[in-house]
Amino acid sequence: MPATRLMPTDEAADLIELTREICRKDLAPKVDDAERARTFPEATFRTLGRAGLLSLPYPEEHGGAGQPYEVYLQVVEEIASVWMSVAVGVSVHGLTAYPVATFGTPEQQADLLPGMLSGEQLGAYCLSEPLAGSDIASMTARATRTGDGWSLKGTKAWISHAGHADYYTTFARTSDDGGKGLSTFIVPADAAGLSFAEPERKMGLHCDPVAQVMFDNVPVDGARLIGREGDGMKTALSALDAGRLGIAAAATGLAQAALDAAADYANERQQFGRRIGDFQGLAFLLADMEAAVTSARATYLHAARLKDAGRAFGKEAAVAKLVATDAAMKVTTDAVQVLGGAGYIEDFPLERYMREAKVTQIFEGTNQIQRLVISRQLLAR
Repeated sequence: MPATRLMPTDEAADLIELTREICRKDLAPKVDDAERARTFPEATFRTLGRAGLLSLPYPEEHGGAGQPYEVYLQVVEEIASVWMSVAVGVSVHGLTAYPVATFGTPEQQADLLPGMLSGEQLGAYCLSEPLAGSDIASMTARATRTGDGWSLKGTKAWISHAGHADYYTTFARTSDDGGKGLSTFIVPADAAGLSFAEPERKMGLHCDPVAQVMFDNVPVDGARLIGREGDGMKTALSALDAGRLGIAAAATGLAQAALDAAADYANERQQFGRRIGDFQGLAFLLADMEAAVTSARATYLHAARLKDAGRAFGKEAAVAKLVATDAAMKVTTDAVQVLGGAGYIEDFPLERYMREAKVTQIFEGTNQIQRLVISRQLLAR
């Protein structure tokens, strides 16, 4: 059943209902076939964009909806409960606009944000490299000054929407000063010298194509340097705090879908003359799954409300990402167990949910990194 939500305004409640309607009519009929075929859901992103669901947390003056993060994340959760690949894509797209919206000049915001937030463009976030994942400061992709801008050279790895995006929010080294030598650029998809490797063949999220992005002396206009030169690491880490909340919300939606499927099955499946949900061992398992999903939702909403209030939320974002993604892995695994043999076959979506859950513990900072973030902030006194 749909999650019970207490929304802050009537407008926010209407957005949830709109999201549910789009999910029911547009996403649900497509997801199973699309995931099996590994097709990129371009039309689905356009549908969400036209409905204004790709721009919810950004200012209205630039084409956003001006909604608090508390609302935006619940929309992401609703999408994830139907199509996880799309929810991850929505979160990634929101992440790509964050540097411009937060650190861009008024001129850059007026020039770039309307396209990013219109629903007609989709972004990719180019941070990780083959040898620089959690260790952002060790990246080697380099931006070199030219007469009228910059030239980018290097390779980015594990990039969602690679080859499908309209722009690439890219972090590159502009000096050899470690973490203080990184800068942020917005690279248009039609830039000369930009190319893409074959998509990785992943165990899940098959409609979220991930590939290496290669920059071979890609020219970038000087006006597309976002923020000050050398501030790229600060920008990336700030964006990741917000991005972790998107993944926490998506993981919660995935766990909710698995819980709903397991509860429905437990109500219908009969063994020993009774529905299997009447057996205490299974009933208590479902109760623990419900507690995990409810806890995950509470952690990301708490962090979102801190963010909306303008307060520090980095530790709370890490807690939300850790709790929600661990919950998604546990709940989807337990849901497969509830269905027994049926949970292990592709006729039911549970095996897909379980495969999709695993990567949530890895991307946007592994859960080991989340523990590092949390413990450092606890001990920084």
